[in-house]
Amino acid sequence: MTAHPTTQIYALIPDSAPFSVEQRQWLSGFFSAALAPGGVPGAVAIETPADIGGPSSDLASNDDAPWHDPSMAIGERMKLAEGKPVAPRLMAAMAQQDCGQCGYNCADYANALALKSEERLNLCVPGGKDTMRVLKSLAAEIGAAPAAPTATSETEPAKHAAATVPGRSRETPVEVTFLSRKRLNAEGSEKATFHVEFDLAEAGLDYVVGDAFGLFPTNDLGLVDQIIAMLGASHVTEVRGRPLRDVLTEDVSLSPAPDSLFELLSFLTGGAQRAKARALATGEDPDGDAETLDVLAVLQKFSGVRPHPEAFVEALEPLQPRLYSISSSIRANPGRVSLTVDAVRYQINKRKRLGVASTFLGERAAPGGKVRAYVQRAHAFALPADPTKPVVMVGPGTGVAPFRAFLQDRWADKATGPNWLFYGHQRQATDFFYADEMDAMKKAGVLTRLSLAWSRDGSEKIYVQDRMRENGAELWRWLSEGAHLYICGDAKRMAKDVEAALVDVISGHGGRSPDEAVAYVQEMKKAGRYQADVY
Repeated sequence: MTAHPTTQIYALIPDSAPFSVEQRQWLSGFFSAALAPGGVPGAVAIETPADIGGPSSDLASNDDAPWHDPSMAIGERMKLAEGKPVAPRLMAAMAQQDCGQCGYNCADYANALALKSEERLNLCVPGGKDTMRVLKSLAAEIGAAPAAPTATSETEPAKHAAATVPGRSRETPVEVTFLSRKRLNAEGSEKATFHVEFDLAEAGLDYVVGDAFGLFPTNDLGLVDQIIAMLGASHVTEVRGRPLRDVLTEDVSLSPAPDSLFELLSFLTGGAQRAKARALATGEDPDGDAETLDVLAVLQKFSGVRPHPEAFVEALEPLQPRLYSISSSIRANPGRVSLTVDAVRYQINKRKRLGVASTFLGERAAPGGKVRAYVQRAHAFALPADPTKPVVMVGPGTGVAPFRAFLQDRWADKATGPNWLFYGHQRQATDFFYADEMDAMKKAGVLTRLSLAWSRDGSEKIYVQDRMRENGAELWRWLSEGAHLYICGDAKRMAKDVEAALVDVISGHGGRSPDEAVAYVQEMKKAGRYQADVY
């Protein structure tokens, strides 16, 4: 995560099951939705395709989704989905990360929207405004479709059971105690990465390795106060029955600026400014700066317009929770959870910008303070049930987070299977996270192999995928002996490069053609031996 993580979810109904391809697709979609956070098997308001007036292929499914690639641009994804029913097109509009921040995976969120069991169109945080615009454009088709069946009174309590369990979904966060932060980088690093810990004991939360931790951050008070000044309002102006400063700090997103804010401004100005606001509201970029516009930047751009605070707040999107890969094992750290977080800071036009949740954790959260949080159960990112199986983990940077948890858990479990970690970052002297722990695990025999890659230590940049190719013969031996392979990190570049390296290793050392190597990787995915947590 590590802002989360994307957890890949594959078909739940095996090819050997006595169903047609379409039936398997529908059943996979049904059960993955039922098992999703907030879903209860047997109580989800989804009927058979015949009941909703369409064939099983009308629903979205990872089995028939060539666009299910987080490195693919949204325009290309939508082109691949042309001519498909509304649910697959809804899925194609999403970020394809299966990150769970919406409470679903991408296919299930699309199906929930198409079946009208979910009305919120703004839950795909990684997809941002591009996703939101496409979902809005498809909403008319959703509105014209038959309504999803309503649960009976007998099933209604069960339907909401999971959603009401404290701390188990974004809808039911609990308060946990922020304990501490420690910077992991040495002096001279270009990054600011923190090891963050929370106490879960009072909240009664638990987790298993592979799960993600969701939390609700607050906005930076300095940014909030600048916005209030631009509005010409007072901190204590009442909005939604509370002071404006509290609402802007805790309730609404201040980046990026939503289309609805441009729509509001278009009603409050005229001439060229109105035309510009209307253009921005429809996704146009009249000044070439649309990608940089957060809420404060919009108020500065339209500095002569001062919307009423209440109308202004209503034009903003809710502040969404953020998910992070858990970097600890509760078996090794009872009652605690840890995260590994890169604090995001950058500059646009001499103004410093801050990642909301990452700097909340890295700077603003006070030790002993309470934070609203929940545990997001992993669907397909877990250690093998057999502790003798070999495990290969590829996690550069903060992607090491879940693998620290995996290793702690394997150590606590006295698992006999060998463990191999590929880890990389910029410089060994400043960016080798958890180096002492890794050394201790090597000495204890828990970490069988550690392959390191540093991109800034020499004249040639070395990445984890380069180390995979260099160790291809040994890596293939592990795979041929049944190793499970995991990757965690950037969805758009790293994950794609790692998979390409894996195909090269299988082709070069496994005696397979490139096409056969690709098929081998696909079989690993179907068997649960290749799992990804990307963001």
